[in-house]
Amino acid sequence: MGIIQSLSYTEPGKYETTRFEKIHNIIFQNSTEASRIVAQEIAHLIKSKQAKNEPCILGLATGSSPIKVYEELVRLHKEEALSFNNVVTFNLDEYYPMTKENNQSYHYFMHQHLFNHIDIKPENINIPDGTISIENLNQYCVDYEMKIKNAGGLDFQLLGIGRTGHVGFNEPGSHINSGTRIITLDHITRVDASSDFNGIENVPKRAITMGVSTILRSKRIILMAWGQNKASIIKRTIQGEISPEVPATFLQNHDNVTFVLDQSAASELTRFDTPWLVGECVWTNELKHKAIVWLCQKTKQAILKLTDRDYNNNGMSDLLAQEGSAYDLNINMFNVLQHTITGWPGGKPNTDDSHRPERANPAKKRVILFSPHPDDDVISMGGTFSKLIKQGHEVHVVYQTSGNIAVTDDEALKFAEVCNDFVGQIDLGINFQEIIDFINNKKENEVDSLEVRKLKGLIRRHESYAATRYMGLKDENAHFLDLPFYETGRVKKNPLGPEDIDIVKEIIAKIKPHQIFAAGDLADPHGTHEVCLNAIFAAMKQLKAKPYMNDCWLWLYRGAWHEWDIHEIDMAVPLSPDEVLMKRHAILYHQSQKDRVMFQGNDSREFWVRAEDRNKNTAQLYDDLGLAEYQAIEAFKRFDY
Repeated sequence: MGIIQSLSYTEPGKYETTRFEKIHNIIFQNSTEASRIVAQEIAHLIKSKQAKNEPCILGLATGSSPIKVYEELVRLHKEEALSFNNVVTFNLDEYYPMTKENNQSYHYFMHQHLFNHIDIKPENINIPDGTISIENLNQYCVDYEMKIKNAGGLDFQLLGIGRTGHVGFNEPGSHINSGTRIITLDHITRVDASSDFNGIENVPKRAITMGVSTILRSKRIILMAWGQNKASIIKRTIQGEISPEVPATFLQNHDNVTFVLDQSAASELTRFDTPWLVGECVWTNELKHKAIVWLCQKTKQAILKLTDRDYNNNGMSDLLAQEGSAYDLNINMFNVLQHTITGWPGGKPNTDDSHRPERANPAKKRVILFSPHPDDDVISMGGTFSKLIKQGHEVHVVYQTSGNIAVTDDEALKFAEVCNDFVGQIDLGINFQEIIDFINNKKENEVDSLEVRKLKGLIRRHESYAATRYMGLKDENAHFLDLPFYETGRVKKNPLGPEDIDIVKEIIAKIKPHQIFAAGDLADPHGTHEVCLNAIFAAMKQLKAKPYMNDCWLWLYRGAWHEWDIHEIDMAVPLSPDEVLMKRHAILYHQSQKDRVMFQGNDSREFWVRAEDRNKNTAQLYDDLGLAEYQAIEAFKRFDY
């Protein structure tokens, strides 16, 4: 039995019935701990093979999911003398065509994250070759299959999963008997990869991949998935019927497979999403609220119209028995939601605040609005931002990163040419002719020069000034941190470091806020939100002993990708039609992000459209539940740090 298999299905205290699930899975608090355990199982396998003087044949994956596993394997090699000299590896896939030197190639990825840092023999590394001529490709794929077979087959296969349900690059429609071959990539797969390639037009349309049958012949399989974006496909894979439309469901046929998930990726499994449909529950307040909102949406009724029969017919009879009647449940839930609604996000002065989401005092608060990128402030909470200013609070907007990587070369070239023509040789600290020459001669995958990144950062900075001035904020209350972790010139950022945390601590200590608003949306496609939020958490933890932090509340907003579920919302700020229009105009000041957003994830709409639709949808949900009807609502969750 592997290390993973020896663990329980989920963490202690969670509901453990899994009758809807067809694949063994383990849920961890976070991907870091999960990756460490996966690496331990791989290390144990390597050592057991070494003890028998046998080769260890590993199937390896690329993408974001296995990176922390590879980091831990490198640590085990360097600090605990784990040797890889008996290891033979076969990678799942490679883009086609693709040179090994290209930094988007999986050859480059594997050497960067693993092979360059361990003692594996170069001749034992096997990665599909993206430079094979199309005429020789079929024979190459047959030879790759035979090489795996001649090595004795895969002892262990590490997998990720795409939103289409692909494993390797076995896209929807792949047959269970498919072998190594060339395949055309699904549009969704290419969209998901577009941030790595600076636009979908640069993503290869084809790839070489191991087949489904190749994967299923592995003696042991672990599939890893992290984050909310994977939750839907994980549910379909674990609970759905086997279908070539979701190739990962073929793993249900394997007798030694485990899915290793974080809580977000597992969140739509029935036992977590709607556990009352599985069996008896421990009815916490949070679960009660979630269940009642779900019941309203299922029955298409307002809260106060739910009946005893509605509860009994939908798996909630034990809740009804516990609470006594539908009337009591309904009125309590109605009041909970009613008390989240406020037009005073900084607190309403001179009022009883016992049923309001924010304190009445102090009447005028110092507020920090942290924005990971230079437009998240207006996209995510532009209406609330405006209300806070108009209601007399001292508002500071703090942009955590420069956002320079999201400015296209064309946009930067336009500004550089205008500036070059306008200022001539005046010394502004930037040589615009050098920037023009660099962009015009830029090679594929070349990292922007420092001068180009500086210009792109200035474009975003001054767009932010334009938007915040429109909102009524003084220039001196807009702060630009340019956190170092972001400044790599690449989509891949450096890890969060002490310097980043110190910079965030410094701005908090300077302002001594009563409120902090921060981005709690971890679904952005390149991870900047999560790093920025972790910087805030770390800074606030280190400052917690300071007296002014006793009066500081942390509110989390979500960005352009997801909204809080209704039962999660602690403060709902209604927007009038005029405020919705004002928010739209503020977003449109970020002109470099209009029409051709570089990192928009799986949603092709522009940010202002997403924001409006999301805010209007939240208002509609409140209306459907029987509460007041508003044009739009921005939502926040209070976080106890």
